Amino acid sequence: MNNPLIRLQEFDQSPWFDYIRHSLLTSGELQRMINQDGLKGVTSNPAIFEKAIVESSDYAEILPEIRKKTEDPKAIYEALAIGDVRLAADIMRPVYEASARRDGYVSLEVSPYLARNTQVTVEEARRLWKAVNKANVMIKVPATEEGVPAIRQLIGEGININVTLLFAVEAYEKVAQAYLQGLGDYAAKGGDLSHVASVASFFVSRIDTAVDALVQGKLKDASDDKAQLQSLLGNTAIANAKLSFLAFKKIYESPAWAAVAGRGAQKQRLLWASTGTKNPAYRDTLYVEELIGPDTVNTIPPATFNAFRDHGRVRASLGEHLEEAHKTLDALDRAGIDFQAVTAQLLHDGLGQFAGAFDKLLCAIDLACASTKGATS
Repeated sequence: MNNPLIRLQEFDQSPWFDYIRHSLLTSGELQRMINQDGLKGVTSNPAIFEKAIVESSDYAEILPEIRKKTEDPKAIYEALAIGDVRLAADIMRPVYEASARRDGYVSLEVSPYLARNTQVTVEEARRLWKAVNKANVMIKVPATEEGVPAIRQLIGEGININVTLLFAVEAYEKVAQAYLQGLGDYAAKGGDLSHVASVASFFVSRIDTAVDALVQGKLKDASDDKAQLQSLLGNTAIANAKLSFLAFKKIYESPAWAAVAGRGAQKQRLLWASTGTKNPAYRDTLYVEELIGPDTVNTIPPATFNAFRDHGRVRASLGEHLEEAHKTLDALDRAGIDFQAVTAQLLHDGLGQFAGAFDKLLCAIDLACASTKGATS
């Protein structure tokens, strides 16, 4: 078992793949990754689908068939996405069953345009859940203020949820409470809690990108505290993740968890997202190697997945140096960096980026449809 991806299982961490495209599913590549890399799940988003449509011919034969039914770009996207997610879910189904419904999930995102509307998010998630109609699918809902009650409502209906765009530990704690409350609601209706699953997705590398820029700005004017400032570079995201893990442990030692655990409930695992390093000065496997620990998932983009398979270093890193994590956040405060403001801005920017990616996706579908129309006319 020399493959570092497989060795993650020794530490109760599941590697998921942050990518999807049609040929990944039809070529046997996804099955190979399950067999040889211990792959446990798949996540998708509009940016991933846009990339697949623009950079491949995977959908050249599928698009004309869908266009016979609709020419609406959003409806075409949903047909493509739902088709791929259903196929991926079928391929992942043995993992889902072998793990007693802990892994084997494929995620599909609600429209980012709805992130600030609780009721419409709930309705969209219900619709997508019904359209996919696979037990091992998760619907992605962003962790906005309006998303939190939607998460409780959807969990209370037995719908699996991947909570996205988490940056702040305080926001995570609200999400975790919504999950536990939703489980309580579902149990009160007689629902089988063992069939409900959720992950709470912390976006990692974006935090360092934002904080490092602020630190570099302060370094230009610093005199005697340069060493302290420099020590913050590349350390904030991992420190924040470790603090979220501490919060996780506290939540799952609480009476609220005990009340539903006895009914077969699963923990809402922490998921590390955005784990490709954006700064070339940092090790390319940094955000996988430093966040290995129990009850966690790492959804890894393709380049990082391949790099970690090749030269990843595996150890129980998540539980290390937890006190230093507190000190890192304290040092940010002393340096005059408002981390709460940073995480709030990252959520705002993330929603904008998701919406922008969705716009690009719809444009890509328009262009692809025009191309196929021209080719068949």
